[in-house]
Amino acid sequence: MSYRTPAHHRRTAAALALGLALAGPAWGANWIMLQGTEPASAPAYKPFGFIGIDYQQTAGSRLPAGPWAGQPMVLNQIAPKREDDSVFQISHVRLGLRGRLLDGKLNYWVSPLAGDNPISHNGTPNVKLTDVSFTLNLIPHARIRVGQFFMPGSEEGLTPAVLRDYINATSIGAQVVNELPYDSDGFPADSDNAPTGPASGWRDTGIQVFDAFKTGDWEHTYALMAGTGSGLAIYNGMGSGQPEWHLYWSSEWVFGGAGPFREGLKLFAWYQDGERELRVGPAQSKQTFDRERYGLGATFRRGPWRGAAEWIKARGMIFNGTDGVAVPGELSNNGRLVASYNLLPEDEADGWYLDGGYTLFDKLELRARFDRLNRGTDSALNERRFDTLTLGLTYRFNKQVRLLADYQFRDFEAPGLDGSAIPNQILDDTDDLFALRLWASF
Repeated sequence: MSYRTPAHHRRTAAALALGLALAGPAWGANWIMLQGTEPASAPAYKPFGFIGIDYQQTAGSRLPAGPWAGQPMVLNQIAPKREDDSVFQISHVRLGLRGRLLDGKLNYWVSPLAGDNPISHNGTPNVKLTDVSFTLNLIPHARIRVGQFFMPGSEEGLTPAVLRDYINATSIGAQVVNELPYDSDGFPADSDNAPTGPASGWRDTGIQVFDAFKTGDWEHTYALMAGTGSGLAIYNGMGSGQPEWHLYWSSEWVFGGAGPFREGLKLFAWYQDGERELRVGPAQSKQTFDRERYGLGATFRRGPWRGAAEWIKARGMIFNGTDGVAVPGELSNNGRLVASYNLLPEDEADGWYLDGGYTLFDKLELRARFDRLNRGTDSALNERRFDTLTLGLTYRFNKQVRLLADYQFRDFEAPGLDGSAIPNQILDDTDDLFALRLWASF
């Protein structure tokens, strides 16, 4: 299968090539320390926030085959609502407060999020407290962080949304690592199996022991977290009551700079393991399943160049799309089936991404990312492959305002099935996606 560029998308890509969006990539940063601690110069109370405004579109191709033929394809509808193929929306509105108390012995972070995104859009209320934590700096080399915060793991997940280099996450990040809570595998034909709460936002609730130490030009960071596996625990019902374990290590050869724009070569590895309860099969009996995720990767930034690569493996609780790739909740053409979200509780997935960028004139970055997700790899019937090539531009007007423009060439298929099989007929009609996002922060 080849990458497709319909006529209006070729025009859009040409416009993108002339557009502008933000430099200031964030690879090389020590997110564990930046998010869990405050520098000695930090005040007791520091307000912060940002807003993200989006425009995204596809060609709006409809399902060419299957029980929902002629209806909208969920992959060609814009997240998070999946109600249209062209959307202008305020995707992120965040206000927060963080600071340093008791001569640095206590740091804290409180931050709610609103907007049309997978976290605040799903469930009630539409404003979610995503980060509520405090850090005790009392034991040498063993800081203790308690609350709800970014779990130590994937580089993509640890990077704050406002500092990510792309508008949309990789397929492996969005579908496999960033978890949505469900209480069923989607087997019943009369239910859409809607998520029971918001996406985890790469967060968990629990207690973490962590710190960083230097040896020459290298900085080494560790984190050990015992979580609940409940994501945003205030709103989600995930988990099984057993601890969710998170392990993380990074070693970075630091070239210079500081904060989120530090230059260096970072190598990292991470591991997550827990359990989930899920109703499965015709009887919808409740069972407990393992959920395991792990990965390793590297980031690099020096001068105008940057790069990143990460490989991720997953076992258990694999998201498996929707029935017929239809919009969840829609009736089949014969009126007998309701399209639902589905999970493979004992299957596997793996994926990777390779990303690079070059900055011109200290403001304009040219960037490209290729990512692949192999989902449901235990059987040829269930396996799906998602290949996405994203070409983008980022322009930074100043330290607070930047504009991103992305064009995604999306090539999806069922590699274990014949090209004429219905899943491949459907996936072959997945449109490319064009997106713009303006970030403004303070």
